[in-house]
Amino acid sequence: MSARQQPERLGTRVHGQASLPTLIYLPGLHGDWTLVSSFRAAATGRVRFVEFTYPRSLTTSAADYAVAVEEALAAHGITQGWLLGESFGSQVAWALLDRQSKRTASSPCPVAADVSPRQFPECAPTHVGGYDRSDLPAPCSIQFQGLILVGGFVKHPWPWGARLLRWQAAHTPAWLLRVALRGYEAYAGFRHRHAPETRASIREFVERRTPLDGEAMRARLELIATNDPRPIARRTTLPVHYLAGLVDPLVPWPFVRWWLRRQCPGYRGGTTLWLADHGALATQPQRAAAFVFGCMGIRRHPERSGVR
Repeated sequence: MSARQQPERLGTRVHGQASLPTLIYLPGLHGDWTLVSSFRAAATGRVRFVEFTYPRSLTTSAADYAVAVEEALAAHGITQGWLLGESFGSQVAWALLDRQSKRTASSPCPVAADVSPRQFPECAPTHVGGYDRSDLPAPCSIQFQGLILVGGFVKHPWPWGARLLRWQAAHTPAWLLRVALRGYEAYAGFRHRHAPETRASIREFVERRTPLDGEAMRARLELIATNDPRPIARRTTLPVHYLAGLVDPLVPWPFVRWWLRRQCPGYRGGTTLWLADHGALATQPQRAAAFVFGCMGIRRHPERSGVR
C-alpha cells in the first residue's frame, strides 16, 4: 500500500491535569501542533491543553473534522471545554458548535453531563449505512463553553484569495517549494527568537511538509473557499471572542470582526496584538495566553484563588 493510500487518523495530545479548565486547540492550515509550542508553554499549569493534528486527507469536510474531534475528546474522557480555533481551525470550530446546537435542539440527553458516553451507547455516535455520520448526534456529554478565534473567520471575506493560494501551490515546482521552506525556517528562527519552544519545533514543522501534506493543505484551501458557516454563527449564543495580529495578509480580520459584531449574538469582542501576525499564538504567546485566560474567566494569579 502506498503512502497516499495509508489512512491517517486524527492525532491527539492532552497536557495538564483534568482538574484544570480545558482548552481545545484546533490548528490552522498547516494542520498540526508544531507552531503552538510557546503558547502551550505559556498555558502550562493554567489549563488542560488539548491539541490535534489533522489527518492528511483530500476529501475531509468541516463536519468530518468535527466528528473526529468529538470522538477523540470522548475517548480521552473530556466532557467540556473552550474551543481555540486558529485560522482554518475556525471552520472546524463552527462545525462543532453546529453539532452541539443540533444536539440541544433535538432530544436532550437524559444522562448527567459527567457520565461517560460508553455507559450510555444510545447517546454515542453511530454509523448508519447510506447516511453521513456527521449528521448524527455526538456523545451527549461533550459541552463546548465558548469559542476563541485566532486569525479565524466565518465565511472567508476573500474566497478568491484561498483559491489563488491553492492554484499557486499546485503550480509551484517542488524544488522551489523546498527553497521556500528553508527560507521560512530561517525567517521563523528570527521571527520567533523570543519564543524558544516554537523555535525548537520549526524543524518538525518543515519535516512534516511532505507532498501529501501539501495536497491536504490545498484541499483545506478549497474548503475555506467553499465553506459557509454564517448560518451557524448567526444562531450562536455561546461566548465568541476574537484575537488578531496587526499584520495579517491571509485573513482581513477587521472585516471578520465587523461581521461578528453585527451578525453573531454571542460575540463578546476581541483584541489586536500589535507585534503579532497571523500566527498570534506563536509570535506573542504570553500576551495571547493572557487574552485567552481572560476570555475563559481564569484569574491572572491562580495561586491566589486556590488553584494548583
